[in-house]
Amino acid sequence: MTARAHPATIPVPLAMALAAIAPLLMSLLISLFAVPWAAAQTNTKTGAALAYVPNEGSATISVIDTLSDQVIADLPGGSKPRGLAIGADRRWLYVSDQPNNRLQLVDLKTRALGGTIALGESPEGVSISPDGRWVVAAVEGRNEIAVTDTRSNALAFSIKVHGKNPEHAVFSPNGKLLLVSAEEGEAVDVIDFSARKQVAQVAVGARPRGIGFLPDSSRAYVATENANEVFVIDTARFAILARIKAGLRANGVAVHPSGREVYVSNGGDANVAVIDTASNQVVATIPVGQRPWNMALTPDGKKLYVANGRSNSVSVIDTATRTRLRDVAVGKLPWGVVIK
Repeated sequence: MTARAHPATIPVPLAMALAAIAPLLMSLLISLFAVPWAAAQTNTKTGAALAYVPNEGSATISVIDTLSDQVIADLPGGSKPRGLAIGADRRWLYVSDQPNNRLQLVDLKTRALGGTIALGESPEGVSISPDGRWVVAAVEGRNEIAVTDTRSNALAFSIKVHGKNPEHAVFSPNGKLLLVSAEEGEAVDVIDFSARKQVAQVAVGARPRGIGFLPDSSRAYVATENANEVFVIDTARFAILARIKAGLRANGVAVHPSGREVYVSNGGDANVAVIDTASNQVVATIPVGQRPWNMALTPDGKKLYVANGRSNSVSVIDTATRTRLRDVAVGKLPWGVVIK
């Protein structure tokens, strides 16, 4: 008769010891994985802002810690993320999902997709009001601006514009105006936001793209891709103050918090032009990756982050020395950058 083998057993003292430390080991493992993201979300560790980069080719959003300039997470972004806005409480990321004609919400606490808001055909640029109440999206197919109330995360109303194929809709820092660039309109539509209607239209060059305001809202800078120029608009008179020769296929615009400099990405030249706002002249150009697109500055204005669509990277620029510090690899076809 063959003896039956018994399963191996762990000595009782050892089993008791393992049972005692198991919760500690689990807690340690959870903390190792959770702390970097939690610390970044609350900025308690480094105090650094985070840069969010929508990658329309890989359907992800890369998150860059602006202190280390390293990607610390990749979030889902819907099917083709483009415009982004970050909620005032950093709970939600609002993403235009162009093929699905909607605003996709991303939960920044769980790093998961949340609800969606139907907007209409082909939403592109997204921005948020200075008070954090309203998220606006330029809806190309309807020639209108869709406005979401962040208190309910529901579509509140829409505003028709005269220009065809609006791409960007940007609030003035004082929250009074919304400027809209229409790709096929050769003009910028001016919306009085409190009145919820368009009140003016300013003719600019062919294919207007990015828009940036001076901090006091007195002037707006508009890049025109096919004219290779930047138009400076007096927002009190809705009149052109200056036309500045930019590089080939000028598109993205970012304004330094001091108001002294404006940055314009030149997609065909693979560089960023620096405009001195006192003279409205280009005073420097900084090489970056291929097809630089939309950009953003850190809150202190010390670094500029430029999405390079064909290089699948973000160039980081030191604004004091006007030099490129490094390139950060992100997903495929990065469309822009938002920093908070």
